[in-house]
Amino acid sequence: MDAGTATAPDLRLHRIQQAVKWTVYTLLLVNFGYYIAEDVIRGAHTLTAESTFLQWTSNFAVTMDEAAWFILLFMFELETYALSDEALKGWVARLLHGVRLVCFVMIAHTIYAYGNAVITLQPTVPVEDATHLCDLADQDLSYVYNLEYTDITQETCGGLSSATQFYRVGDDPVVSDMAGLRLERQLAWADIYEGVAWLLALLAIELVVRLQDRGVTGGALMQTAKWGKSLLYLSILGVGVHWATLSHWLYLWDEILWIGGFMAIDMNLSEWRKEMLEEEVAAVQA
Repeated sequence: MDAGTATAPDLRLHRIQQAVKWTVYTLLLVNFGYYIAEDVIRGAHTLTAESTFLQWTSNFAVTMDEAAWFILLFMFELETYALSDEALKGWVARLLHGVRLVCFVMIAHTIYAYGNAVITLQPTVPVEDATHLCDLADQDLSYVYNLEYTDITQETCGGLSSATQFYRVGDDPVVSDMAGLRLERQLAWADIYEGVAWLLALLAIELVVRLQDRGVTGGALMQTAKWGKSLLYLSILGVGVHWATLSHWLYLWDEILWIGGFMAIDMNLSEWRKEMLEEEVAAVQA
């Protein structure tokens, strides 16, 4: 925003927007730390010395995904707010676009990992010679239900499940009962949908940024991208509500924060468009 031409109300609104934006960014960073810890805890139950590289990257898919999104958010912040139009040329523009491309690849890998998880969860493989969870105690196995992993020991086995049949959960040293296996499958599909929806929303933002880079401030393509992005945000919020119904309230909170983060980029874009239109009017009047 040009402080020399902005009115006092505009400046106050701008300061409020910036305060909200950086508050959201800070809260997202706090959430990032939680997801790293969650992936580490999950890895303690699912990864072994024989685990493949894909299994390792799949286990830490959320950490990689969040890291890519943070870098993208930073790149968009630079391009839509921090850097001037004069600075966004040559090697600077190529660097920003190149880094964003790498982030796209990281996010695409996350979606691939989610897809691989769905595939590995499809077989229904019963655990033989086990009619009670305590039959599997102290065998370096974990029980999972609703993404909560517990080591199966003589102390824990009695309170985890009353089922009489248990099933392997993917290729990991993890078991669950049929209800738990079904839930794992449902949540794996939710991960895929959420990942694809975010990727499409990101492409819509990228399109708007590229259009404005070329001096385009309106038109059918711009409006389609903006409306499509809003619908995707609503659907992502719906996934977050689904997570909340399963007591994963933090996931809903995370969705709200990320939507808020990219709405902050939208505010940057709106401010940028306003400046472009003002420059066009000034050029016509000159």
